[in-house]
Amino acid sequence: MNHRFILFFTFSILFFIGCSSDKMEPVEEKEIEETKISEEIYFPPIGSDEWETISPSELSWDESNTQLLIDFLEEKNTKSFIMLYNGKIVVEHYFNDYSATKPWYWASAGKTLTATVTGIAQDEGIIDINNKVSDYLGEGWTSASLSEENLITAKNLLTMTSGLDDTLGDDVSSENLHYIADAGDRWAYHNVYVKLQDIVSAASNQDWTSYFDIKLKDKIGMSGSWIANNNLNVYWSNTRSMARFGLLIQAKGKWEDQQLVSKEFVLESHNTSQNINEAYGYLWWLNGKTTYHLPSSQLEFNGLLIPTAPADTYAALGKNDQKIYIVPSKSLVVIRMGNAADDANFALSSFDEELWSKINEVIN
Repeated sequence: MNHRFILFFTFSILFFIGCSSDKMEPVEEKEIEETKISEEIYFPPIGSDEWETISPSELSWDESNTQLLIDFLEEKNTKSFIMLYNGKIVVEHYFNDYSATKPWYWASAGKTLTATVTGIAQDEGIIDINNKVSDYLGEGWTSASLSEENLITAKNLLTMTSGLDDTLGDDVSSENLHYIADAGDRWAYHNVYVKLQDIVSAASNQDWTSYFDIKLKDKIGMSGSWIANNNLNVYWSNTRSMARFGLLIQAKGKWEDQQLVSKEFVLESHNTSQNINEAYGYLWWLNGKTTYHLPSSQLEFNGLLIPTAPADTYAALGKNDQKIYIVPSKSLVVIRMGNAADDANFALSSFDEELWSKINEVIN
């Protein structure tokens, strides 16, 4: 009897037992396992500077390479860097006169804040991302014809598939939002996603900042505020606040015993959201896909988004290398704030690949 037959016979028996026994339901076992994992995550207290730490040596990380990583970050114009393992701080470092209390801009990494609060609003039943945008903002919020405009849903804004012209700048007034393709037929990195904030505001009868603060910021103890910058609404906070948000997402939308945004929405957020750019979820960038698109381009590139990062990594990427990386398989949240490591960029840069090469030398 060869090995393949033995393996097949064993698997068949196990499968039959699993299917025929209420006590051995595979889905239930998976849910139990996920619950145990979430219970292991540490959450720093709200309203306190206290945050538990764990040393690299306790995780059997390479401490000599940890210093090399810090040296590399300093050379690359970094202001702050944090690595969390199951919520506990393993590495925290500040550079170039920056400190733990100083705020810095998230840039497009803050898009994921908008996505998450959109999910909260949907969980509360005040919006449905499958509804057309004009249901909330009224007709004429674009310069497209009514039939073209009515194709655009809130989900199209979450997935960058509005079909509106992305070459006309960041102005999101109706005069500057022109039809270029049917919604869903074209992926383009476009500031029109910010209309999600208007949708939430209209549906909740609150201004965006108030709803954001009540439903997310205050719940997890973040600092910071939204600052208007021309046609952009940019979030500024200290680095630990960015880490708190990353931790919430690592925990699938749960903070301690409170589910702030549904697990289902969080999982949808970091899975492929449309059939054009495999490496894009709900304003999150996804590693581990076979192809990807980049901002300001209609080209499709083959390969992984960040070849040196674990395949299950997903990321919030902002201008000039503002980064939130979440790696479920490694129980990691990694935060980087600062100026551009090399050249100015919108989101992905060569720095992502370089940084993960250095991180791998520490954690592997």
